[in-house]
Amino acid sequence: MDKTGLFDRIKGKLIISCQALPGEPLYDPERSLMPYMARAAGQSGSPMIRANSVRDVTGIKKETGLPVIGLIKQVYEGYEGYITPTMKEVDALVEAGADIIAIDCTDRKRGDGLTAAEYIRQVREKYPDQILMADISNYEEGMDAWKNGVDLVSTTMSGYTDYTPKLDGPDFELAGRLAGDLPIPVIGEGRVHTPEEAVHMLDMGVWAVIVGGAITRPLEIAQRFMRAIDNRDA
Repeated sequence: MDKTGLFDRIKGKLIISCQALPGEPLYDPERSLMPYMARAAGQSGSPMIRANSVRDVTGIKKETGLPVIGLIKQVYEGYEGYITPTMKEVDALVEAGADIIAIDCTDRKRGDGLTAAEYIRQVREKYPDQILMADISNYEEGMDAWKNGVDLVSTTMSGYTDYTPKLDGPDFELAGRLAGDLPIPVIGEGRVHTPEEAVHMLDMGVWAVIVGGAITRPLEIAQRFMRAIDNRDA
């Protein structure tokens, strides 16, 4: 499916992020459980999945036939960003067939000395036809990512860099501002906990909304219920 087809497919829709990291209840080092989570997401009507690792990208595409936003969370010494931080991860995701590749485009320190803009241009030069999504944390990063050649911008990292406000819920203001100013799709993502918040994200003008933990991380979901009940007795 070409870029126009993919973008039309997700417009006004809910993309579900299906991820399990080492140490989480649904992570199994021997086999990926995320294709089953993605199966449920697909049956709900989600047109696309966001997934971490080559194993999950390939497994989800095989199980569901849905397009996938692929990323690899990899921590390197000297790198503050960890979402597809180097060309090594990009190469692996291209080989895995990720339809869209999410990369860290924050202004945090990179061990290779590149700026986010230089990294985008490096990826674009090697893979001119690959659809790239910038995971950003503030307005300036989103604008810079667009100017340097990404195809989509997502508010994924708002609140997760040390220079952005720590909010309990989504950064509606950032999403709405970028959606109003950018000529490319803006994806509302990050701490979207309820259906009402997802709808409000779309009402702010974003192209699509991504929800992960509130749908696909059972421990996080259970803990939210537990906190509410515990606070009732406080």
